[in-house]
Amino acid sequence: MAILSDRDILYGMQSGRIGISDYSEKSLTPNGYDLRVAEISIGGKVFREGTVKVPPKTMFFVSTVERVRMADDICGNLWLRTSWIRKGTIAAFGMVDAGFEGTLTLGSYNSSDAELEIPIGERYCQLVFQTMTSASEKSYEKRSGHYQGQTGVTLDPVRKN
Repeated sequence: MAILSDRDILYGMQSGRIGISDYSEKSLTPNGYDLRVAEISIGGKVFREGTVKVPPKTMFFVSTVERVRMADDICGNLWLRTSWIRKGTIAAFGMVDAGFEGTLTLGSYNSSDAELEIPIGERYCQLVFQTMTSASEKSYEKRSGHYQGQTGVTLDPVRKN
């Protein structure tokens, strides 16, 4: 596996192997792409504008502005931006599977004793693209695809096979 550089990501987008909707040049990093906050769900209440105030010791979910699309031989790791870690945010992210398409739902927790302010549209996590040694025999869409095509904070599977 190899991590894709900014040049590789741009080429992947031009060739159609990688899709990033609502692309922002500011979000491109030397070895990834910063995904931005589209909405935040706290206790089932969804916020889509302004600055969201997450209470201390509270779990919340973030959905990304960007829809991503991965080729059958490209996957991705998600990493919380260190600026959020420094404010006490803890997050556990999964792999973005080869063949996935949709927005991403990111589970997070405000571990601090202070209210956490998150502006809608702010960069939240970095997606690091990786090439696989070969294309998957069955991509995410064909293997399970439970969240294929999701939009917004999605806690239940979109599709069941």
